[in-house]
Amino acid sequence: MASQCVTFFHPATMTTTAPQDRAYTDIRDAVRALCAEFPDAYHREVDSRRAYPEAFVDALTKAGWMAALIPQEYGGSGLGLAEASVIMEEINRCGGNSGACHGQMYNMGTLLRHGSKAQKELYLPQIATGALRLQSMGVTEPTTGTDTTKIKTTAVKKGDRYVVNGQKVWISRIQHSDLMILLARTTPLADVKKKSEGMSIFIVDLRDSIGKGLDVRPIPNMVNHETNELFFENLEIPAENLIGEEGQGFKYILDGLNAERTLIAAECIGDGRWFVDKVSAYVKDRIVFELPESDHQVTLAELRESIHVIRELANSRSVEYNGAQLQLPWSKGSHVDVWVAAYGPLALKLTGEVGDGFILQLADLDIAKWMIQTVRDAADNEHVEGGLLAEGFGGARSGAEQDVALAGDELQRCR
Repeated sequence: MASQCVTFFHPATMTTTAPQDRAYTDIRDAVRALCAEFPDAYHREVDSRRAYPEAFVDALTKAGWMAALIPQEYGGSGLGLAEASVIMEEINRCGGNSGACHGQMYNMGTLLRHGSKAQKELYLPQIATGALRLQSMGVTEPTTGTDTTKIKTTAVKKGDRYVVNGQKVWISRIQHSDLMILLARTTPLADVKKKSEGMSIFIVDLRDSIGKGLDVRPIPNMVNHETNELFFENLEIPAENLIGEEGQGFKYILDGLNAERTLIAAECIGDGRWFVDKVSAYVKDRIVFELPESDHQVTLAELRESIHVIRELANSRSVEYNGAQLQLPWSKGSHVDVWVAAYGPLALKLTGEVGDGFILQLADLDIAKWMIQTVRDAADNEHVEGGLLAEGFGGARSGAEQDVALAGDELQRCR
């Protein structure tokens, strides 16, 4: 995979302001400088070949950004989810697509919180250097949708191994990953007291699994986003690859999925800012009736509306940073759960509105195609919906839990 020669960006070298100031100036400047080496033309060329941005992801890895959430003792930067959100936001603000690499960020949540010391010592240093990539998470199934408790993929323990059978769908980046976090049912649904129990999390070494019980079938799609169907037929996984306690995987996976929602919301913020920057520059340079297009009232009105939307996005960032900065386990009934659940759909919705204005203003079809890809990738990856999150609360829904469900409904409408 990527080179193992890595220069890390440690928190000791930073001069950041408080989260509510939304500054993180050193991080923003450094990420923008790296992204400047990969202009729009690079990403369009990669997209035209339906390829993976290997050089870009390698550069992010060498600079230490992909190891932001890994503790320093394991070779990472030891930063938090707020800083990781800033990194993803700036990548998209600069015209990149964090969807190619953000999986490594949010998958860290499950491994960091619940992995054993031996697992962390084995995997985290190699992930930090880029020797291994952890870009993929196997949760979604074709017959269960967002009701994750109904998954049918099973893992049955036989001696020192688990034997996995079943199917997953819409599993992204598996062709560019060495490891995958897998959710499977280890106790039949009929045998558990709560339907959120009886599922377990495993680390799957894809290098030893593909073609040996795991069949990967790419799914053709309209945009350059690598996603796949997975078929498991008696795939054997070493018992030591179980993360945490058997049967508690649903709770563990939420640590990764909630982080995913926060990161993707930050990416939507970056998309919105990129859209407005591009439109603002365009209408200042384009001459219509012997005047810059920005001098015309209709354009000004549209831009003012775009700015209003971006302000809403910026205000919503306080939700992201407050929720991220708490660094809490996503406990039962936590208001952080509610805010994170609501924030993702809001950011996606408002970014889509800015994108609509963007595409109306610019006649550049190449840029239009890139805009569509960016928003669709955000929607494709934002699959943590209200039904799944609400299940984590258990029992009757409180007002807060209903907010989670409504957030999921809003996400469906935005799609």
